Amino acid sequence: MFLVDSHCHLDLLDLTADSGDVAKVIERARQHGVHHLLNVCVSLKHFQAVLTTASAYPFVSASVGLHPNEQAEEVDTDTLLALAQPQKVVAIGETGLDYFRSQGEMNWQRERFRAHVRAAHITKKPLIIHTRQAQEDTIQVMQEEQADQVGGVMHCFTETWPMAKQALDMGFYISFSGIVTFKNALSIQEVACKVPLDRMLLETDSPYLAPIPFRGKTNEPANVKYIAAYMAALRKMSVADLAEQTTRNFFTLFKGAERTHV
Repeated sequence: MFLVDSHCHLDLLDLTADSGDVAKVIERARQHGVHHLLNVCVSLKHFQAVLTTASAYPFVSASVGLHPNEQAEEVDTDTLLALAQPQKVVAIGETGLDYFRSQGEMNWQRERFRAHVRAAHITKKPLIIHTRQAQEDTIQVMQEEQADQVGGVMHCFTETWPMAKQALDMGFYISFSGIVTFKNALSIQEVACKVPLDRMLLETDSPYLAPIPFRGKTNEPANVKYIAAYMAALRKMSVADLAEQTTRNFFTLFKGAERTHV
């Protein structure tokens, strides 16, 4: 089986139990059928670490972006363009809007989001979008900046079906994390049943949001298999078929990612 973790943060993992060696985390993932990982950047200060890890493995890709909650940092389109040059960088983001953790006037978040979308246009690399309690503004920025022309993914989706439908209509994919396995995640499970199979991705968002049966513990890419198993049961299909389709979806979207099974 060939699974993909379409969104993880290898640079944020606590590697104490692995003697500081991220290679052990990656090997565990591969032992569980996870044969490609997208290492997602959330802080420009840590971008070099994200890129270095991706460069060390043919089956790890990278992104470049500044998370909406990283208020202490600044970014502009030119900076993103410069950092997005390496072949290993297959996406722009994590970007978007988060009105849950940040309070007050949010124009700075919206302008940062716009800078990422503009960089995606120029580089022709898809967007990785984070949205939390900002549905209307997220869609508005995407529409105004013509994000439909570059595409991307709504990562770790936890919003409503109407928002998912708007994003799908703009050519975006919808990605599901371990949250979908939680007993109380009924609205997310509803969305997971409605999203077309050819527009769905799987992710861990590790080290966060470990799926059942590891909820509350540190997450890691190997746990994609539990999300895949849950989603397959939810959609009444085989895990193998779901893995095959979501893997195909990943490489269709992130065209710069190298598909290898070393």
